[in-house]
Formats: sequence, C-alpha cells, structure tokens
Amino acid sequence: MNPCHDYLRQLTRRQFFSGAGLSLGGLALAQLAGRLGAAPRPGNPLDARVHPPLPGLPHFAPRAKRIIYLHMNGGPSQLDTFDYKPGLQERFDQELPDSIRQGQRITTMTSGQTRFPVAPSVIKFARHGRSGAWVSELLPWTARVVDDLAIVRSVYTNAINHDPACTFLMTGSEIPGRASLGAWLSYGLGSENNDLPAFVVLTPKFSPKVAAQALFTRMWSSGFLPTRHNGVALRAQGDPVLFLENPNGVDATTRRAMLDALSGFNQLNHERYGDPETLTRIAQYEMAFRMQTSVPELTDIRDESPATLELYGPDVKTPGSFAASCLLARRLAERDVRVVQINHRGWDQHGTLPEHLRIQCRDTDQACYGLIADLKQRGLLEDTLVIWAGEFGRTVYSQGTLTRTNYGRDHHPRCFTVWLAGGGIKGGVVYGETDDFSYNITRDPVHLNDLNATLLHCLGIDHLRFTHRSQGLEMRLTGVEPAKVVTGLLA
Repeated sequence: MNPCHDYLRQLTRRQFFSGAGLSLGGLALAQLAGRLGAAPRPGNPLDARVHPPLPGLPHFAPRAKRIIYLHMNGGPSQLDTFDYKPGLQERFDQELPDSIRQGQRITTMTSGQTRFPVAPSVIKFARHGRSGAWVSELLPWTARVVDDLAIVRSVYTNAINHDPACTFLMTGSEIPGRASLGAWLSYGLGSENNDLPAFVVLTPKFSPKVAAQALFTRMWSSGFLPTRHNGVALRAQGDPVLFLENPNGVDATTRRAMLDALSGFNQLNHERYGDPETLTRIAQYEMAFRMQTSVPELTDIRDESPATLELYGPDVKTPGSFAASCLLARRLAERDVRVVQINHRGWDQHGTLPEHLRIQCRDTDQACYGLIADLKQRGLLEDTLVIWAGEFGRTVYSQGTLTRTNYGRDHHPRCFTVWLAGGGIKGGVVYGETDDFSYNITRDPVHLNDLNATLLHCLGIDHLRFTHRSQGLEMRLTGVEPAKVVTGLLA
C-alpha cells in the first residue's frame, strides 16, 4: 500500500483546487518577495528607494507625511494641565460621590483607602489664544502655540496600570506581541530616506527627583511584522548608535567589500530556505553602513542658528535632554524620517504632585513649544503630525495624605487629555468635555483606537483596510472593536 496514492484517491475536487490555488499563490508570492526584497547593490539605479510603501498605500492623499509622538510616560494629570475644574475648590476634602465613581475599578494602590477625598488643583489656569483654551500655569510655553493645537479632553483607554496601558497606547492591545504604531507606519508607508531608519526612538533623561516607570521595547516593536520595522533607538548619551564606527584599520572600502560578500552568502541562504528574516538581516547591514555617515551628520547641531536653539530652551545643548531630543526630532523630520517617538519618563505622581509635576513641565514645556514653532517656521508643520499623550490620566481624589498644598493622584483610564498639531489637524480646537470632577466623559468620547484611526487617516491610511495576516487573523492597529476617525479634529 502506497500512502501517497491512497491520499490522492481520497482527495476531493474542492480540496485539490483549494490546495493547488494556495500552492501556486505561495510560489508566486515567494518569487515576488524575492524580487522586491533583494538587497540593494551599490550603484544599482533600481534602488532609488530602498524601503518603498506597500502597493496601494497610501489609500488616499495624506495630509501628513510623518509623525512625531511625544509620549509622557506615567500619565500626566489632566486636572493640573489642561482640564480646568474651578468648582472643585468648594469640594476640598469632600468624599467623591458614588454617583460619579459609579463603581468603576481602581488600582490596588488606593483600593485600601477608607476615603476618596477630592483634591482640587493648586495650579492656576488662564485662557490663551483665540480659542480661549484653559492652560495650566505650568505650561506657559505650550500656551503660546495653543492656537496650533487640538486639545482633546475626552480620551479614554482600557488599561489601568502602566505596562498594559503603555502597550495599549502604542500597539492597540494590552497583550504583548502586537506591532507598534511606528512599526505599522514603517511597514505600510516605507521611508523616503535611504540613509536613516523609517522609525527612530529617543528616550531622553528625566529629573532624578521624580519616580519613573520602566520602558519596554514592545512600545516600539514590530511585533508580528518583519523585524526590519522595529524602531531604532538612538542613545541619549555617548555614541547615538553603538559600534557604528569601523574598527581601527578597517576603511570604508574594506567594509563595503565585506558587506557585499556577506550579502552574497545571505542571498544564497535565502534562496535555499526562504526565511524572510534573512532579507531583514541584509537590509539592516546595508542601513548600518549608510548610517555611518548619516547619523554623525544628523546629530551635529553646529549648523543650527542661535535663534533656533533659543526656541527649545537652555537645555537644548545638553546631550540626552528632552530639549535636545525635540531638536533632533525636527532634524529627523527634515530628513523625511517617517516616525519619531520620544518617550519622556517620570509623569507618575502618586504623591507630592504639585512639586514633581512642576519639574516635569519645566523639563518639557519650552521644548514642546520650540518643536511646534520650529516646524511651523520651516513649513514642516503642514505635513508633520505631532501628538502629546500619556497612557492614561489621574484621579480627582487624593492618593495618600491630602493637604491644601500637597496631594497625589492615582491612575485614571476613564478620561485624560491629549493634544495634536499639524499634519491635517485643526488648530485652536478644544474637543470633548468631562464632568465637574474630570472623572467621566460627558461629550465626544475618544477611545484610543479612535485616536489611532485618526492618526492613520491623517497619513492617508484607512485603518479598516490596513491589515496584516498573523496567527490566522487579519490584524489591525485599531483592533476588532468598532473604531472611528474623529472628524471634529480634522482641518
């Protein structure tokens, strides 16, 4: 008995055509991938764009070509920055009403408290710009560009603790293993710069006085996408990229010859085994070679005028500062890098909030202003989308001891504030409302998936059509739950 003959005799017509179609399609796809994924060769005119977009993308004319994501890791307090609630002064130390809390879950850090006393903000607010937006006195520089911003006070999320909340913010899922926003954009839209990565990550220093949560690489990971779309992290101090320079005795010609030989071996390996990660390895070696020239030029700010440096504040020349990172983000945008993600830590004020939040705002406020103003004066803000966001907000009730001048706030996922600027976003807009306690949304709720759908829309992508098949599912950044583009934010 020959089992192969037995299998063929039992094979139905439907099974045959189904399998044959998949096999032929697989062969065609493999052949196509081999052509598209071939390593770039020096002097090859077909390599004008090493990292092109996927066929059919963008889906429609984009308003933004690139995105700069300013992530305030830890969860800034919306009550002390943008969501002004003057009526709380009369409720100092009163119990948060059950009608407001509505039995919503709270973290284990405050679940053991016997009271949930209301803590009004000790920070003063004022109206700014033509829009009359309320902005905290802690953000005087941001207030200067308020008419370029869309301030969204009604964002909410699913997660209540940092790790899953940051993962959800950047990947659309609390479960690790999904692709980050930057990786999705690198995968779909490619890069217009052959000499720098499509997705760059910066992690500036923060004040040692404040507590900070850990950062996880999954926030800029490619997840189930090819690993070439991982964010490339530039170091805050020392060499931006380790081992970028050639060793002593190795010149550029020798390095080029070595890479050509290695590329040939990797091509043979790919032809034999068909592993797509082999193509990623080839591309990464080639990018590293080009970055030997492009990165030193990128980080050398001696060509910046004194007036430009002044925009970002006194720390702009301090390596690894948030101001230096914002200037670098502008230089990356100028070089058509698709995604720049800046992760600034220390926004987790469970106690001593007035003092520590003041430190965080002082570190970042002028640099955020400088970035917006600098992009605008160079004509880059029109097609650069900038977003400022934490992973969630903070509670109106105090965590720990409450006094007239001091308090802390726990995590609060039910409402928080985000701002956006440039790249198809309507400036001078205050969108959404919360209740008198900044605890629940009363108008125009914006789920994080809605926010991501809006970001993709500005970049010319229909989030429903932007998928990647993994584990038998058509994965999307915005997940499987309904998500919508927030048209009220669009210019």
